[in-house]
Amino acid sequence: MHRRRRTALVLTAAIAAAAPLLTACGSDAHPGAAAVVGGQRITVAQLENRVEEVRTAQRAAVPDETQYQQVVSSTSSLTRDTLHNMVLDRVLHRAARDEGITVTRKEIQQMRASLEQQAGGSTGLETAWLQKYGIAPARLDDNLRLQLEAQKLAAKLGTDTSRPAFWKALSGASEELHVDLNPRYGAWDVQKSSRVDAETPWVREVTTADGKPLTA
Repeated sequence: MHRRRRTALVLTAAIAAAAPLLTACGSDAHPGAAAVVGGQRITVAQLENRVEEVRTAQRAAVPDETQYQQVVSSTSSLTRDTLHNMVLDRVLHRAARDEGITVTRKEIQQMRASLEQQAGGSTGLETAWLQKYGIAPARLDDNLRLQLEAQKLAAKLGTDTSRPAFWKALSGASEELHVDLNPRYGAWDVQKSSRVDAETPWVREVTTADGKPLTA
């Protein structure tokens, strides 16, 4: 059975491997900030709360202590990963806004319904996103909104999310926002990501159950 493939963008820490979006700034001009994006702080407390959301969800999904500790070990870079995702959230949203792109609640619901059909229901989808991408169930809809923004941005640019034109738009948005990443959470080289998972792409392909477009 032939099925068309749709790209579902899942925001992971490896995004910088695809383009030089983020710059590190080794100053203490913003005490208590994990990052500053567009003059707005992502505080350490906000970052820690996001990480705790994921850990709480992981604990609920894996009640066995030994298995849970294995999960924690396999996601030891969760704090950095989460911060990178929070930064990209703002970068991508700016790039989409610059192109006049919006996403409706209906579109998010349609995408979620399609993915739930593949995953065997809401719980299955939430578990899959948590296990594969470190997205807490409470943040799933936010993540789907970003995916739709990315899809629409690529479409408006006449390209796809793997092509230079798309990444050029995100790079431009990153420059506009003057991303200031606290070096405590890592630094980015413009040519090569310093992360050990730099070779992992930040896009994931998901095949819909019916092959139909996820957006309206």
